[in-house]
Formats: sequence, C-alpha cells, structure tokens
Amino acid sequence: MKIGCVLMAAGFGRRFGGNKLQAEFDGGATLIQCALSAIPHDKLAQVVVVTQYPQVAELARKYGFTALPNPHPEVGQSESIRIGLQALQDCDAVLFQVADQPKLQKETVAELIDFAAAHPDRIVGLGHNGRRGNPCIFPARFYPELLALTGDHGGRSVILAHEEELLLMDVPSDQLIDIDTPEQLEKL
Repeated sequence: MKIGCVLMAAGFGRRFGGNKLQAEFDGGATLIQCALSAIPHDKLAQVVVVTQYPQVAELARKYGFTALPNPHPEVGQSESIRIGLQALQDCDAVLFQVADQPKLQKETVAELIDFAAAHPDRIVGLGHNGRRGNPCIFPARFYPELLALTGDHGGRSVILAHEEELLLMDVPSDQLIDIDTPEQLEKL
C-alpha cells in the first residue's frame, strides 16, 4: 500500500498570537521540528509539507521532504488539504498530520501506518478512549470529498459524513494534545 503524508503547517496561529510553529517546546525543539521528527519517512511513499512560511519550507527540505507553498492560507485548512492531496494523487492513501502536537511520537505514527495497511478501505486515526485525534489516514476513495472541502473545513467534515468508516487506534492521550495557545504550551 502506497501511503503519502501531508504535514499541514500553513496556519496563522491566531489563538497563539502568531506563528506558533517556531515556539520552543521542552528541550528547545520548536513545534515544527517536533512535527517533522514524528514523520516515519521510511514507511511513506512521499512526504509534503504545506506551508506559508519560508523558514518552515527550508527546514522541511533539510528533513528530505517536499515543501509546497500555500499562497492562500487565509482560505483555511481546505486549501492546504487541496495542495497536499494534489501532489499525492498517485498514493493509495494519504496521512494528514498537523504541526502542533509536540508529544506525538514517530513510532506511534509508524504503528498507525501499519494499522491503515491492515484496513486499506477504512479511514483510520489516532484516538484515546473512543475520542478521535490526529493524524488520520484517508484511502483514495475519499480524495474527491477531501478536494471538495472549502474554507476552514478539514478532514473532520469527511469523517463526520462517514463515521461508520472510521477505525481508531488507541494511544496515550498526551500524544493527541495540540497546542493552540501559549498557556497550553507552557502547561504541557
């Protein structure tokens, strides 16, 4: 099964007060470095990083990933999904990962990829006690719906339309925490 990855790193971080991807987490690594380090590139056909930030694009290339510019980040998540998915059309499935989960582990994402390979027709995602988190992997049959998203709507909209197609892999809750505010980062 050929699986691609889209790291979504084009948001404005409005609730954070600016570009949160450069904020440092425990040990001095930035949120974007944590996200890039959590991608098990050896299990993926291709990794694209969709961003509006030149410094994120440069860092993505240092990791050996393809950086794709998002010239219209104000459109919302749907624009990053469209840009990333168009680059990975030849993949059997695509993993969508957000860039603000600093405790997400590469081993966990690798397990999720194996889980998806065992269930190739289903949407799979990480979860804890039945509550869905990120990342999620969508088989190719959902590409048309993902490409049809508009505004600040992401994969959640497609999942809600197909809840019976979702399988969750349970992980410790701290790996699912995403950072939206400086206070959340400080607390974590």
